[in-house]
Formats: sequence, structure tokens, C-alpha cells
Amino acid sequence: MSRPFKVLGIQQIAIGAPRKDLLRTLWVDMLGLEVTGTFVSESENVDEDICSIGSGPFKVEVDLMQPVDPDKKPAVHTTPLNHVGLWIDDLPRAVEWLSAQGVRFAPGGIRKGAAGFDICFLHPKSSSEFPISGQGVLIEMVQAPPEVIQAFSALG
Repeated sequence: MSRPFKVLGIQQIAIGAPRKDLLRTLWVDMLGLEVTGTFVSESENVDEDICSIGSGPFKVEVDLMQPVDPDKKPAVHTTPLNHVGLWIDDLPRAVEWLSAQGVRFAPGGIRKGAAGFDICFLHPKSSSEFPISGQGVLIEMVQAPPEVIQAFSALG
């Protein structure tokens, strides 16, 4: 099977809780991650602190999320490990090819994510039309910028 794209590495993990201040106590105060930004979206029902581990093209985000409204969907806090983000070298080709293979994507298509990169999500549940899914895990595919593609290519 010839795949027209590459998964380069982990771009992020997203952790949800009813209160992100409790997540910050562990991840920022105890483990020393740096808060590098915030993102709030009522349509995505998320209020998040964007933290980081590492640097340069190998930096991994750790997003600490709480719902804007705990009674609305998506419920970013009901799955503590909310999603895993993967760097992709050619996101449009990946989406086209994976869709043709029967992979189910979440609604919304390719769009700008919280960190400014183009993103889309693989659905955690399959359907009769799209039988391949994350099997309970939401997976974010993130278009890698040129410097990340180059850095991973240099690794061999």
C-alpha cells in the first residue's frame, strides 16, 4: 500500500478536566512546563492553556483543557486524555487518501487550529460508511510547517 504522506511525530497531547487550574498545578507548577499561549472557543466548547515540552521542531504541545460550558458538547473534560496530535507532512493528501481508504473524519474538515496550523480530526468512532476510526481515541492531524518536515527528514 503506497501512502502519499508521512506521520512525522507527536505534535501534541490534549488533557481535559472540569478545571484546568488543577491540571496546571501538576503540569506547570510541579513538572515545569511553560504556558506558551491560551485558546478559547465557544463553538468548540474549550478553554485551554497551551504548554510545551522540548524546543524547536521537536517541541510537543501539552494542551490543558476545560469546557467553556460543562453541560455542552464537545465535552473536552469527559475523556481525560482528550486527543493526540500528529505532525503530517501533507495534510490535504493525507485526508484525501485516508478518506478513500474508509477512515472516518470528525466534522469540520481542514481548518486552522489553536496553534495556527491547519488541522483536522480522525473520528473516535467508525460508521457503516467509514469503518476505520480511532477506536475510541480522537486523533488530530496537524500540517507540519517546513522546518518541522526538514528536521524530521534529517533524522533519517
